[in-house]
Amino acid sequence: MAENEPVFDIIFAGGGTVACIIAGRLAEADPSLKILLVEAGPNTRNNISHIQPARYLTHILPTTKAAKFMIGRESEYLNGRSPIVPCGQCVGGGSSVNFAMYTRPSISDFDDWEKKYGNVGWGSADLIPLLKKVETFQATEGLDSHGYSGPLKVSFGGLTSNIGQDFLEVGKTYDKTRKSTNDTSNFATCNEYGRWPKWIDGKTGARSDVPHHYIYNKQDNKNLQILSGCLVKRVIFEGTQAVGVEYVHDKRLYPDSSQVGVITARATRLVVVSAGAFGSPVILERSGIGSKSILKEFGIDTVVDLPGVGENYQDHPNIHPAYIASDETVTLDPIVHNDEEEITKWSKKWLEDGSGLLSANGLDAGIKLRPNDVDLNAIGEVFQPKWKEFFVPSPDKGIFWMGPIAIYLGNGVDPPPAGRKSFGLPLFLLYPSSLGSIHLTSAEDVYAQGDFDPKFLKEKDDLALLVWGYKVSREFARRMKCYRGEYKPDHPAFSPNSDAACHEDGVLGPVPVDAPNIDYTAEDDKIIEQYVRNWASTTWHSLGTCAMKAREDGGVVDSRLNVYGVQKLKVADMSIAPQNVGSNTYSSALAIGEKAALIIAEELGLRLA
Repeated sequence: MAENEPVFDIIFAGGGTVACIIAGRLAEADPSLKILLVEAGPNTRNNISHIQPARYLTHILPTTKAAKFMIGRESEYLNGRSPIVPCGQCVGGGSSVNFAMYTRPSISDFDDWEKKYGNVGWGSADLIPLLKKVETFQATEGLDSHGYSGPLKVSFGGLTSNIGQDFLEVGKTYDKTRKSTNDTSNFATCNEYGRWPKWIDGKTGARSDVPHHYIYNKQDNKNLQILSGCLVKRVIFEGTQAVGVEYVHDKRLYPDSSQVGVITARATRLVVVSAGAFGSPVILERSGIGSKSILKEFGIDTVVDLPGVGENYQDHPNIHPAYIASDETVTLDPIVHNDEEEITKWSKKWLEDGSGLLSANGLDAGIKLRPNDVDLNAIGEVFQPKWKEFFVPSPDKGIFWMGPIAIYLGNGVDPPPAGRKSFGLPLFLLYPSSLGSIHLTSAEDVYAQGDFDPKFLKEKDDLALLVWGYKVSREFARRMKCYRGEYKPDHPAFSPNSDAACHEDGVLGPVPVDAPNIDYTAEDDKIIEQYVRNWASTTWHSLGTCAMKAREDGGVVDSRLNVYGVQKLKVADMSIAPQNVGSNTYSSALAIGEKAALIIAEELGLRLA
C-alpha cells in the first residue's frame, strides 16, 4: 500500500439511490466508520433542477450532466433502431432524476425473489416493513400498508391536473369491469383505477430523493465522504479479497483532471459496487469478474469466472402516444419550454407554500391493468402460455401500467405547435419476456460505451401486449373531456380510409362514453405493430444484470449480496434483482438499500435505528 493512498472502512463504487441509503444508515449507526462514496456524476445538493419535481425532463436533455445515455445495438426487433436508455448518473442516482412516480411492487414480486430464486430473507414479509419504514405517506391517512414516520415523503403533489380526473371518470363510466381504489400501491391492489401518489413532500413541494434525506443531512460527519465526478475503473484484489478501488476524475466535469491519472483508495472492511444495472457489471468485468471468454477477449485476467455478469438485463418497454388537449387543460409544458413568465409565477408559489405547477409531475392517475377473458382473446394466443404459467398463479400482477401524463412525451420529431396543449396516455409492460445484456468494450477506457443489447420486443408476446395496449389507451384518451384529437406524428400511420384513421384538426371534443370502440382491421394491426417497433422505448427501469440467484443458474451474488468466488465484495443496486417488478424501480431500490444496510450492519456488529 502506497503511503498516500487514503484508507476507508467501506468504499461504495457508485453513489446512487442504494449506496446513499446504506452509507447514510451505517454512518448514523456508527459515526466513526470511514465511508467513501465514489460517484461518476455531479452533486445534487439544493440544485433546483433536482429538488423541484416538475423539472424532471431536463434530465433527459442531451446537455444534462446528471444522466448517462446508453446506446443499444441496432435491433431487428425495433426495425433497425438503436434504442437509447438513460440512467441516472449523479449523487442519488435515479432518486434525483426520475419522474417522482410512486409505485410499489406486488407481494408476489418479492415472494418470487425469495421462493423461486432461493433468496432467504428477501420475501414480502421482510421487505414490505422496510418500505413502510422509509416513508411518511401524506396522501391518505390511516392505511395499514403505508408508513407515516419515515424520511421520504409521499403526497399527491402541489397541483393536480384535470387530465387525471378526466381519466378516472372514463374508468368509472366506460370500463364497467374494473373498480376504483383509494390506495393504488398497497402491494396487493391490481386492476383498479385510482389517484397516483408521488415522491413529493406535500408541505414543501420538494422531490423526496435519497441524498437529501440520508446523506446531505449528515455532512457534519467528516468520516462520510462523497467524491462526485469520479469514475470507478476497477476493484482491486489481493488474491480473491477486495481491498479497494481505482478511479479517475471525470474529464467532462473536471476538464483539467487528465493530469491526475488513476487514483487508488483502499478499503479495510468492504467494497460495495453500487453503480446500477449498467455500471456494476462493467466494473466487475474490468476487475476480472465475469465470463472468462469475454474477459479473455479484452486481455483481463480472470479472478472469478461468472458468466451471469451483464446478463438478465430487463426494463419496462413502453409506448407513449400523445393527444391534443383542450385550451383550459393544465399541463407542465410551460416548465419544459422554460416559459419565463410562467416559471416566475410558479416559483413564487413554490417558495411560499410548496404548491403549484413546480411541485407536480403531471402523473395524477393510473391503473395496473390485468386482462379479463375478453381482453385475453383480443391479445391473442401468443400470450396464453405466459399468462397461464406466470400471471394466473399471481393475481396481484398486472400486465402493464397505464395512466395519463400532463406533458408532451411523444415520439414526434417536433412537439405540437405553440398554443396547442397536449397530454399523453403512456403504458409500460410490467413483466416483459425479452431479456438483454450489457458488457464492457474496453479494459481501460472508463468512458467507452458498453456493448448493450436490451433485446426489446424480441419475444412476440411483448409485441402483442403493446399492440393491444395501444388500442386500450386510445379508447380511453378519446373519451376524456380534455381530448381534442390525436397528435398524428405520435400515432400509427393508418390509411385515411380506415376507421382507425387519426383525427387532429377540427375535433371539437371527446366521443361519447358509449361510442363503439374502433374496429381495427388486420391491416391496421400490422400498422400498429410497425408503430410499436418504431417507437417502443425504455421507462428508465433497468435491472437484473448482477442477479441474486444461484451461481449455477447465472447468478452473480448470493442472498447476502456477496459476489461469488471472492471476499469483502458485495453488489447492492437494482442490478441484483433476479426478476422484474410490477412498478417503477425506485421503491424496489429503496427496499434493496434498506435490506443491504441491515445485512452489512449485522456483519459489522452494528444495530440500525
